[in-house]
Amino acid sequence: MRRLYEDLRYAFRVLRGSPGFTAVAVITLALGIAANATVFGWIDTVLLHPFPGVTGGKQLVELETVSPIGEFSTTSYLDYRDYRDRLKSFSGLAASLFNPFTVGPVNSPRRVFGEYVSNNYFTVLGVKALRGRAFLPSEFADIPGASPLTVISYQLWQSLLHGNPNAVGRAIRVNRYELTVIGVTPPEFRGTMPGMAVDMWIPMTMAPQLNGQGNWLLENRAERQMWLTGRLNPGVSTEQANAEVDSFSRHISEASPHTSKGFREVVLQVWKAHFGVQAILLSPLRILMAVCFVLFLIVGANLASLQLARATARRKELSVRMALGATRWRLTRQLLTESLLLAAMGALAGIPMASWLGRSLLWFMPPVGFPLQFDFSLNADTLGFTVLLCCAGTLLTGLALAIHPVRGGMMDALKEGGRGGSAGVGQNRTRSLLVVSEVALALVALVGTALAMRSFQAARAIRPGFDAHNVLFVKYHLDTFAADSESRAQFCLRLRDRVAALPGVSAVSFSNDVPLELGTRSLSEITVEGYTPAPNEQMTVTGATVAPHYFDVLRIPVIEGRDFTELDDGDHAPVVMVNRAFAQRYYKGGNPVGHRIRGGDTWVTIIGEVADSKYRRLMEPQTPYVYTPYRQTHGGEFWMAFFIRTEGPSNSFIPAIQREATAVDGNAGVSEIVPFQDEIAGAVYAQKVAAALLSALGAVSLLLAALGLYSVLAFSVSQRQHEFGIRLALGAKPSDVVGLVLRRGLLLTAAGIGLGIVISVFATQATAGLWVGVRTDDPLAIAGSALFLSVVALLASYLPARRATQVDPMIALREP
Repeated sequence: MRRLYEDLRYAFRVLRGSPGFTAVAVITLALGIAANATVFGWIDTVLLHPFPGVTGGKQLVELETVSPIGEFSTTSYLDYRDYRDRLKSFSGLAASLFNPFTVGPVNSPRRVFGEYVSNNYFTVLGVKALRGRAFLPSEFADIPGASPLTVISYQLWQSLLHGNPNAVGRAIRVNRYELTVIGVTPPEFRGTMPGMAVDMWIPMTMAPQLNGQGNWLLENRAERQMWLTGRLNPGVSTEQANAEVDSFSRHISEASPHTSKGFREVVLQVWKAHFGVQAILLSPLRILMAVCFVLFLIVGANLASLQLARATARRKELSVRMALGATRWRLTRQLLTESLLLAAMGALAGIPMASWLGRSLLWFMPPVGFPLQFDFSLNADTLGFTVLLCCAGTLLTGLALAIHPVRGGMMDALKEGGRGGSAGVGQNRTRSLLVVSEVALALVALVGTALAMRSFQAARAIRPGFDAHNVLFVKYHLDTFAADSESRAQFCLRLRDRVAALPGVSAVSFSNDVPLELGTRSLSEITVEGYTPAPNEQMTVTGATVAPHYFDVLRIPVIEGRDFTELDDGDHAPVVMVNRAFAQRYYKGGNPVGHRIRGGDTWVTIIGEVADSKYRRLMEPQTPYVYTPYRQTHGGEFWMAFFIRTEGPSNSFIPAIQREATAVDGNAGVSEIVPFQDEIAGAVYAQKVAAALLSALGAVSLLLAALGLYSVLAFSVSQRQHEFGIRLALGAKPSDVVGLVLRRGLLLTAAGIGLGIVISVFATQATAGLWVGVRTDDPLAIAGSALFLSVVALLASYLPARRATQVDPMIALREP
């Protein structure tokens, strides 16, 4: 310990004696540590540990349904019950359904997001209540309306009940009903929707009563709305569980062909699940992780270059110490101690930066109507791994530095060092290689940044098939304040008429589907009159129920036939409208108006054809879609989305619309009204995150590469001052000296760019499929990045070149 203490004291004195070197090295390390800690923290929070507060999270998996056409969806409650009771690979299987609630007294309601959950939900997750208790597996079985109970989050306990210690046992009003609070969860637990903060958990069997829609959610196998989370038995792998689940799901498909034919179930690790924020961020985080690794390599190369430059000034010192009896291990230990001290200083500077940067993921979040939250924290795993990684790189740098100056003797050092302790050929070659590697890696990062930015621009340029400008959007969760189908229909119709009468409102409509909204769509099996399906062809479509003027509000062109009217109600013949893709598939592009299709037991007539739109994703292919009129098909939907087109900027109409909604029903005023453009911004969220964060990492990589090039050339100039002085004394022009320095800088840059292009072409192949409208070997991205890097390198080379011209020839000639 005494020797270590002495080494640390000496290392501190050495670093304090070189404040410029120490500052640059610490800042470089801090940037590397902060970037890596931030991204690893995101990966840990979003992908590896998305359920804070649970016990044994590594044993938790998700179960999802796969449709006959390969689309993933959630699972029905009846399927869940069968899996829960029959599967042997799981110690427990829980179901949950994300849902908003209206909570509080009638005169001051608030919107609270929660989950309907199965009775074993908290047992499967291993979550114990902070106060009171959680639900018990034996408590309410599968009997609808059996338990008017709720467990609330710590945050809701504080905000709604003001942290009242007697809150357990108290009744609160939820969706017009009184529920008894039986427990409060720990502060860190926020539910099982990754990336979302949930504040209330209610028994699944209370859903029919609180939603006012009967028991179909619990009794219809076709209603696939449940998020299933399972805990694997000890020793059971995901593959083994998946094999059992797949076999049993095929049994269900055969036993219930009307609702389950062709459907199957799969077991996925949580980070691979298709629902939740992690599904959106998976691709960007993969790219960011790779770029952070590149940045780490640049940091290591930069530090090695700085250390080698600094070692030249200490070469004689180290050689003399060896001549006086110091062993090579003693000198190596001292240099490694200095590197460790630098690593510690860099970590101390980088950790606060990482803590601040960790919250930046929320800065890019679109203003969606969900309680998005990331509990980013530098936990022991993330922080320990990142600091260990950076320390390992620093140790390797220090080890290389230690070997370089001590592998020869004192006479070798004096012979190679030459005049003034200048660097030898070996060190110059090593620093040049490091600079070339930095430039190459910086180019790889810049190419990734260019691809991300071009992908984001391409995604934003995709036409969704509708016009969201000057359109307001609001989703009313009817089940939270309207008790039955008729009252929900009356609310929608009355609100539509009142809003349409507002000055400046040009059109109003509503629908049970929101274009480009995250989530799943239900599939309906159809029969098309006169169309013969091919063998094994899936005759399923998605669709929406819409009110009249829906296509006017969103400016979706009606190509053939007519729009829905108020006369398309239950007293008239059932009708539908289809999109262009539907006509292309089933009528070979002909006019579909007048033809009939059947959904269920009813034949309906097509009265109109509209242009194609984007329904789920901007990148989706043209998809057949069916629209049905609200007055003929509404069945007391849980929610309805209103679309309001205004004649001018839409934000100014929000207060008036809010007043009209409150006038129709006092509880409707808790729904947030936003511009529709903001609502659909989530469609390009992944591309936006990738472009923004890669731009930041690319800028840091570029800065470090420029710094490395500048430091090498500046050191070279300082070592060649005598040579430059003689050249100027013999008549060389300053431009000649500038040319010498620039030539070396540009040669190093050219070599780095050449190597970087080769690496980029191969490295970006692994990201194929992650970009929108951009090739991985996009010549514009590569050429633009190379040109930009060349300009920065030229500037970094010019500064030391200019300094070389300022050498006084007389002073240089007088040097020994």
